[in-house]
Amino acid sequence: MHQTSDAALGINLLHANQEGADRNRAHFDEWGITCFNVMSSPGAGKTVLLEKTLAALKDDLKIAVIEGDMTTELDADRLRQYNVPVIAINTGRACHLDSKMVAGGIHQLEHQYNPADLDLVLVENVGNLVCPAEFEVGEHAKVALLSVTEGEDKPLKYPVMFREADCLLITKIDLAIHLDMNIDTIVANVRQINPNVKIIPVSAKTGEGLAVWFDWVRSQIAKKELEVSRIRG
Repeated sequence: MHQTSDAALGINLLHANQEGADRNRAHFDEWGITCFNVMSSPGAGKTVLLEKTLAALKDDLKIAVIEGDMTTELDADRLRQYNVPVIAINTGRACHLDSKMVAGGIHQLEHQYNPADLDLVLVENVGNLVCPAEFEVGEHAKVALLSVTEGEDKPLKYPVMFREADCLLITKIDLAIHLDMNIDTIVANVRQINPNVKIIPVSAKTGEGLAVWFDWVRSQIAKKELEVSRIRG
């Protein structure tokens, strides 16, 4: 059976994107940087999570953010208040960041700062439950967010992001008591899709679960540093 032209084009685009992602990751590896691709639907809490993360970790870790948004720099401006490097990328009509866009962000980082001084780059992807997970950007780990307000069925209805995630944060858990929502059911549905994903329920409002998230971030950076030290002998 012959592929349709649309299917062949999609495969070619993903192949070209993967080549770009591999180059981006090679740059991060060269500099000893850990990179997370942070993904979710709009309003799940990506930016506030990054705010909490920067506030808690910026004195101990050197962190930069590549901030993806379709049209504005509103989220980038929020994160700049924490005095860390923030590179804003506007995607226009595109519903996700791709490796070429992130390569542009890396280029800006390289010319404005010394990447070798950084420990962590957080890529905040465009709010979308589908496209971001299909396009790698050079990350070492994919971090997905799912708000309790989105419903228990989202992992089953939109499985790609949850299948690809290395860490899932169930956000806004302080609201669960006000909703007909069972966090255990969300966890069970996620486990059907991805049995091995790290799941961390959090509330940015109350702070519940954030320490677990911070520990996971530190563990990934320590893992990367160990890999670098082994390679360099």
